[in-house]
Amino acid sequence: MAITGSHPSALPYPRAASDPGIPINTYPSMSTDSSSAPANDASAPNTASNTPTTLTSSPTDLATMIRVLKKSECKQAGDTLAQAFKDDELARYFTHTEDRRHCTEEENWELHVFIMECIVKAHVSRGLVTVIGEDYDCVALWMPPGKNMDDWITVIRSGMYKFLYKLSKEGRKRFFDEFLPLLHNTKVEVMKEHDQNSWYLVYLGTKPGSRGKGYARTLIEHTTRQADAENRLCYLESTNVANLKLYNRLGFESQTQISLTRGSKPVHMEIMIRQPILGQLLKRSSSSAGQDEGRRRRWWRG
Repeated sequence: MAITGSHPSALPYPRAASDPGIPINTYPSMSTDSSSAPANDASAPNTASNTPTTLTSSPTDLATMIRVLKKSECKQAGDTLAQAFKDDELARYFTHTEDRRHCTEEENWELHVFIMECIVKAHVSRGLVTVIGEDYDCVALWMPPGKNMDDWITVIRSGMYKFLYKLSKEGRKRFFDEFLPLLHNTKVEVMKEHDQNSWYLVYLGTKPGSRGKGYARTLIEHTTRQADAENRLCYLESTNVANLKLYNRLGFESQTQISLTRGSKPVHMEIMIRQPILGQLLKRSSSSAGQDEGRRRRWWRG
């Protein structure tokens, strides 16, 4: 999901891994030392806050702060994502349903935090979770090529099976019958033969007080460099229109828009993919060549 960004992959749709991917411990420039500074961000790359903040660290300095989240830190990372997505319309789509009107805001918050922590656990187990910042300021959840969290062992160990009774009747319908199938089918349709051979940015969240420091951009670029080295595509969904410019600057392009419609108003998600840098360069070269040819033709006609 993303207050500024991405969303969880579909649970009930196990997919055979066509690519073993890269073991987490082999990712370059990523320290797993517990003394390294942790990190966090909002749901999607929302690096720009309402009140712009002056950068105090260079991109190089920030990159050295990135590390892989450990299993013992899922609670802290889940809390960061919960704060980042506190007012996100997609997150509230599952907790603020008509049949939960009797619930207090405290009860809704507890459910929201529980959902985020479970999703973090699933990604620590099966994917890649990177953090940055001194207090888990920004967190990114990635699903590497050939990996998924759809197996029941992961669902049980992460606690995601509890969604079956933690969510209300309407919440379950929205999550399991609408949301998960829509995300799964859309990704397969958009990515086609690349579906199991790409990097999937599932969640990116920054704590409200830590935005505008370049954390989200740094976490995204860290993994897109890996994708470039492997010549792979990247994929994400975003619910926050304000983040689209950042994604565009990082090479992501909009493909289509999907909507969840069981609520009082639809929740829209932008679907974006990023070509590896080689593909981007070839596309620019082709576009430039076409423009040059057009200019030559216009000149020749006089």
